[in-house]
Amino acid sequence: VQLQASGGGLVQAGGSLRLSCVDSGRFFSSYHIGWFRQAPGQDREFLAAIAWRAGKTFYADSVKGRFTISRDSANEVVNLQMNGLKPEDTAVYYCATRRLLRPAPMSSFASEYNDWGQGTQVTVSS
Repeated sequence: VQLQASGGGLVQAGGSLRLSCVDSGRFFSSYHIGWFRQAPGQDREFLAAIAWRAGKTFYADSVKGRFTISRDSANEVVNLQMNGLKPEDTAVYYCATRRLLRPAPMSSFASEYNDWGQGTQVTVSS
């Protein structure tokens, strides 16, 4: 598994970005794929997750209604659409996979995700 996040950049407050996460192999049906972010000096923060097979989604309250996670099964991509961006959204954004042996509830804990991409920088100017 080798994840790669892309789509970050500089945007003005109120703007939008769409981040993408691809796996060098494939997203297996048992995977959950999550998006996290980390700002300087802060802990890694959960944003959203999606179950690859069922498409079930799970969001942090802090981004619910502004961010949307989705999967493109044909192209093996997980996207994070971010609208209404705020300066406090500035961070490095990571995608991660959680490999499951059996169905499990969605998780917001970074420690439960097995593989991580290198991150993409999102900067929101005021």
